[in-house]
Amino acid sequence: MSLFRGVDHVGVGVADMEAAKAFYGRVGFSDVRFDYTGPVPGPDREARVVMLSNPGATPVGAGGIKLVQVLDGEGPPPAPTGGGWGELGICEICLHARGVTDVHRSLVAAGAGSLMDPLTAAVDPNDVSLDIAYVADPWGGKLELIEWTGLWHSLPGPARAEGVNHVAFGVKDMERARAFYEQLGFTEMLFESVDFFEPMAPWYPSGPPDQHMIMLLSSQGAGIEPVVLDPEGPDCRGEWGHIGPFDFAVGVTSLERGLEVLRGMGVETGEPVTLDVGGGEWRYASFRDPDDLYVSLVEARY
Repeated sequence: MSLFRGVDHVGVGVADMEAAKAFYGRVGFSDVRFDYTGPVPGPDREARVVMLSNPGATPVGAGGIKLVQVLDGEGPPPAPTGGGWGELGICEICLHARGVTDVHRSLVAAGAGSLMDPLTAAVDPNDVSLDIAYVADPWGGKLELIEWTGLWHSLPGPARAEGVNHVAFGVKDMERARAFYEQLGFTEMLFESVDFFEPMAPWYPSGPPDQHMIMLLSSQGAGIEPVVLDPEGPDCRGEWGHIGPFDFAVGVTSLERGLEVLRGMGVETGEPVTLDVGGGEWRYASFRDPDDLYVSLVEARY
């Protein structure tokens, strides 16, 4: 069994936890793995953290969502300004969906904003086909809906969103990011693109930048999509817990062994944290990747 298990979950900062739980419940994340309020070591914040999973998760939509409401200081930090797509920081959560058109329609009816109407495309170098659409959650966070029709048509049943397929984030140096994450188990490249994706053009008021993106998959869990923009655009890393997607966690079978690997790579890590979340333990350790993004290792015991 592999030590690293892909992206376990993506963190989303919220200002109203009950409203966020209701929205993501409609998206399919109806299972509450835990609901914790108290100190969160690592970022050293007081917060309410609700870990959600989707009971319809499949191998290509395996990841969960962690809702975080910062309670101390001035409350949840605001979302960084700029937020086109691909600037430094976490720029989207991608959900695998069965029936992208119908899921897009249902989310818009539930209060999401449409950012990109459903369309069909294919990606190089393996000409893998996909259906894709984008919505914004009620707080402006980008949610991509994707069905990898060239890989997987999902399990039978009605149109629905499944779990997290991948998380996209902006980086400065693609080769550096790829080399780093390959050591954490993201060894398989699904696609690479150096062409601007024209349906995203309305998201850039100053005109579309050049885009270089790749998708890296692990043998388990959700994948990652590092992106480089030229010109770079605003810094959207923000504070831990800011409104919208702000971090992600790589699952491990052993937190201590995972930390040994990171430290062997020269990465400075936080100490392991074990929090009682009622009926289980949330075990994690925080670190920063080469682009100073908020990332953690997590050994789920809940």
